[in-house]
Amino acid sequence: MMLTSQDAALGYRDLPHLMALMTGDEKHGPAATSTLDVLWVLYDRVLRVTPESADDMERDRFLLSKGHGPMAYYAVLTAKGFLDPGLLPGFGAFDSPLGHHPDRVLLPGVEIGSGSLGHGLPLAVGTALGLRAQGLTEPRVWTLIGDAELDEGSNHEAIAYAGAVGLASLHTVVVDNSSATHGWSGGIATRFAVEGWSTRTVDGRDHAALYEAFTVPHPGRPHAVVAVVEPKR
Repeated sequence: MMLTSQDAALGYRDLPHLMALMTGDEKHGPAATSTLDVLWVLYDRVLRVTPESADDMERDRFLLSKGHGPMAYYAVLTAKGFLDPGLLPGFGAFDSPLGHHPDRVLLPGVEIGSGSLGHGLPLAVGTALGLRAQGLTEPRVWTLIGDAELDEGSNHEAIAYAGAVGLASLHTVVVDNSSATHGWSGGIATRFAVEGWSTRTVDGRDHAALYEAFTVPHPGRPHAVVAVVEPKR
């Protein structure tokens, strides 16, 4: 199956093939596949950003904090026209823009360089505050983190601050594949709810449930969705 950058019919069913084109060592396969459905629903039905609007100040911002194992991210960006499929076989090579962690200066549509645990949510808080300061009220800020990132204190500071200031443009998706060292009584969503966030916990493979959770109204509050997937093995 040959795919080109002009292929306009790439969809969810093409994602496994696109991911299979990326070969090499240190692929972090479970980390990638855990995010696949969340990323697809966001880019297919929720995020207001396209290759043509990737530099528009009014675009939605998506910050991938769970940046280790980015093959699913690259596959979704390719399916949506941000990346040329011809880049995929070079994944991880010395001269490839597709690194083991995404690089915002090398790839269109990528908002941050990521992979270090605990950075994405604080950066998303800063992004939302910056947009607010510029009077840009329409763009929404989304970040995707892994449950293991909640072992990092920087995320808890960000959760507390965003809730306290009612940062309603901020949305966080936690992909929960049972990787965290620590847990919370009542589940991950309780950590956000106690700080004033709107929360939902859903099956991270159920596209209808993900879409409903992503689009629930949450006036005056940031919103967190915990997407539960199969445990990491």
